Amino acid sequence: MKLLLLLTLVGLAQGLQTRVPLRKMKSLRQRLQEQGLLESFLEQHPYNLAAKYFPGIAVEALENYMDDEYFGTISIGTPPQEFTVVFDTGSSNLWVPSVFCSSPACRNHHRFNPAESSTFLSTNDTLFIAYGTGSMTGVLGYDTVNVAGINVRNQIFGLAETEPGDFFYYTPFDGILGLAFPSIASSGATPVFDNMMMENLVDMDLFSVYLSRDSQGGSFVLFGAIDPYYTTRGISWIPLSAETYWQITMESVSINESPVACSSGCQAIVDTGTTLLAVPVRAFRTLMRLLGASSSGEIRCEAVSSLPSLIFHIHGREFPVPPRAYVLRSNGYCSLGLQGMDTPTEEGELWILGDVFIREYYVIFDRANNHVGLSRL
Repeated sequence: MKLLLLLTLVGLAQGLQTRVPLRKMKSLRQRLQEQGLLESFLEQHPYNLAAKYFPGIAVEALENYMDDEYFGTISIGTPPQEFTVVFDTGSSNLWVPSVFCSSPACRNHHRFNPAESSTFLSTNDTLFIAYGTGSMTGVLGYDTVNVAGINVRNQIFGLAETEPGDFFYYTPFDGILGLAFPSIASSGATPVFDNMMMENLVDMDLFSVYLSRDSQGGSFVLFGAIDPYYTTRGISWIPLSAETYWQITMESVSINESPVACSSGCQAIVDTGTTLLAVPVRAFRTLMRLLGASSSGEIRCEAVSSLPSLIFHIHGREFPVPPRAYVLRSNGYCSLGLQGMDTPTEEGELWILGDVFIREYYVIFDRANNHVGLSRL
């Protein structure tokens, strides 16, 4: 099982850009497994991954954070109060637990205390976000948010007052910092990166992500710049099909030059907040059969060397994901890093290109031109 990467935020003194290095720690799934709690936990927390992307209200499904690897430390207030958050390109709100929350999930995490911040401004606005595994309610406030040395003043954020159930109790993060578009932000809250752009706190209106493979170090998120070291093979620019999530159009998915899914075209979301490749159920079953995996995704480790690459056809180009990327190894067992997902029929076929895909590419999230850049590593 993969390990969690904890973002330790460090400023980069080179113009208005900030590099966010990454390091590793255990995943929630691994910690529950070691305590003998995994099976009962999964039984008590059924989920629907698609809920994150088709909200009737503001929905940020956290089901896949069981294996999520990417976390970072930010601070809020004056003097600063530190929180570990998910840097999530699949949502837009910033929220953390507050001292007003007495839920068990809040009590064992860092909680923001507005009385201890001289720059906090309260509001009468409430916040409700539904999750595939529960929900959170709270109030909105304004304060200074520091991300790797970038001070975003008067940033609106959610102060959680309730986090029902025990799901959040086991998670290694306190809250979420969304990096998607303001159009999907709950309560009309302005996202953190939008404020960075409006206040001219970054050189360029973009951020980029590099996720190292296996146990290698050096992973980072870079705000306001593109690191040329990771783009020596060129950048493929892909226009967004919607300015909500980082959503693009795919032409097809193939194996050994034969289309196996998305043959009539489909939509895909590039999402750092999802660890696996989330695949429509029909395509998921097809891939399980073609790759020789069981219905649960398990595969013989000795068969991995003979597996083919998955080829994603996007904007007239091919983007391969080899088996070393989509096969997960843990304690001598191997499984495919794919997950089935139900999507509403009126929305068509939707794929989520999570960290399994992102690790193969240096990804540039460009708000100035509303497109995604992919550079093969």
